Amino acid sequence: MRRIPAELVLAFFLPAALPVAIPAYAASCAWSAKMEEDEGGSVMMASVCGGPQGDAHLMLACFGKPVLSYDPGAAGGQLEPGVSADFTFKAGGKSLTKKLELEAMYNYFTTELSGPADPLLALLRGKGEVMVSADKYGVASFPLKGSGAAIGKVLAECGKGSGGEAD
Repeated sequence: MRRIPAELVLAFFLPAALPVAIPAYAASCAWSAKMEEDEGGSVMMASVCGGPQGDAHLMLACFGKPVLSYDPGAAGGQLEPGVSADFTFKAGGKSLTKKLELEAMYNYFTTELSGPADPLLALLRGKGEVMVSADKYGVASFPLKGSGAAIGKVLAECGKGSGGEAD
């Protein structure tokens, strides 16, 4: 029986296997805005996935003022209640650092923003991608395409029945 060299086997089968190796999240990580249920009822939520494995998330909702949440995904490891960290957001040549507190109930970090004109919201409405980093929690990148429309939907809901600012 004749043996087929390994290089030929790889050359034949590898191209067929490569498309399977590309993570499915690469195409599905896009900004969206939709009504979601929260403990206080329905809330408009803008979100996007990202990070090396597509399991990190940025989320924006309005509870009187805009609240940004960051779930570092697997890179976050085991999070301890009461933890806070300084996260740096970089996009379009600009950089901004915010202290985010761990929301133990949901196991992600949150910060309340000053309002629709908050500099972090301006950064997130840019083009390209935003890199989010903190010493203990690594780096995750998120696409910004579609962020302006998604964030706009959340800000349009800000103040409706909550007494907060409107966009």
